[in-house]
This record gives sequence, structure tokens and C-alpha cells, in this order.
Amino acid sequence: MTQIKVIIPAYNEADSITHVIKAIPDIVNEVIVVSNNSTDDTEINARNAGATVLKETNKGYGYACLKGMEYIANQSKKPDIIVFLDGDYSDYPEELTKIVSPIINDNLDFVIGARVKELREAGSMTMPQIFGNWLATTLMSLFFNAKFTDLGPFRAIKYNKLLALNMEDKTYGWTVEMQLKALKQKLSYTEVPVNYRNRIGVSKVSGTVKGAIFAGAKILGWIFKYSIKK
Repeated sequence: MTQIKVIIPAYNEADSITHVIKAIPDIVNEVIVVSNNSTDDTEINARNAGATVLKETNKGYGYACLKGMEYIANQSKKPDIIVFLDGDYSDYPEELTKIVSPIINDNLDFVIGARVKELREAGSMTMPQIFGNWLATTLMSLFFNAKFTDLGPFRAIKYNKLLALNMEDKTYGWTVEMQLKALKQKLSYTEVPVNYRNRIGVSKVSGTVKGAIFAGAKILGWIFKYSIKK
């Protein structure tokens, strides 16, 4: 049976994390919530909902994801697939079966949950997010002939392929780094349209001007770095 583990970075998501965990399908073997220096009840609520809870005091999306990977690396039984999912309940965790299906059934390496316009709730993505996604995916198409349309955080990847990517970004560039390295290593990939709704609480990235600027700079930095890298 395919072993699937979910990593959820979470910073002060006490109001949403239980909803996220409870909606994850039973095919998942372990849900790992990485509290990224949360100061509310995120950790308590996640643990009560049945998740494994880790702490990462260094703030940053990438830091949290790497902490989850470190935990898995130290386990004796390794998973076949890793799914990354946000803790704000903007994605529909029950759609995880759609995300992993191309890996399980078609033997693809990597799947992105694409937040397509017709499946997005009004206001669920800000204009900077929409523009940033368009710009990043357009540049990836121009430089690398990529077929991505989104940098969506809801994604699945074969565990061995994830390790081979040697992920390193600690903050906002995590998602685009993964996609760029997947292209460079010629992983087989696809996108699956997913529903998307307004998150519970305020975004720590798109909800602030500073967050949006830093995220945009990080994403463009990774793209231009890889466009000139041999």
C-alpha cells in the first residue's frame, strides 16, 4: 500500500488547523503539523485533532517544511509520497486524493494543485497573488518551457524525488524553488485543478505589503538564478 505523509506548516492557525486535519482523507498515514513559532493554540489543537506536532522556531515557510522533512528522514519507514498543504483551510484537504492520483495511477513524479479561476471563491486570492502567479509561471514558460500555471502550495511529490531536489529555501521561495528544480531534474509533472476558498484568519504573506514584496522578490530571484544557471 502506498505510504503518504502530509506536512502542514502552520503559524498561528488555531482557528483553522482542526478543520484542515479532520478533512484529510484516511489514505494518509501521518499528518505532520510544523508550528512555525506559533503563539496561539495551534499546537494544542493540531495534537488534539490527531496530528504529529513539531516546533520550528525559525520563522519561514521553508524552515517549517524542512523541519517536517527532517522528522521523516529520521523515521525507519519512509513514505512513498509527501503532500504539502497549508494550515489556513483555504484548500480543500479532501481533494488530496485528486492530487496524489497521477502519482499512484500514472507514476508521475510531481503534482501541483492549480487554483484555477473558475474554482476559486471570490476574494480568495489577492491581486498581487494573481499577478505574481501569472508572472512567475509566464517566466518559467519562457525560460524553461514549463507548463505550470500556478505556484499553489497544495502539492504532492514522490519522496525520493523530493530528497533529490535538495531543497534549501527557508522562506517565501520554497514553492517556486521546488518547481524550478523539478524542471531542471526533468521530473514528470502535471497540474490538477483544485477548489480554493477564503482562508480562515489573515494571511501572513499576501495579507501584508511587506510579505507580498518579499515573496515576490524571492520568487523572481529563484527564477532568474535558474535562468542563468547551467
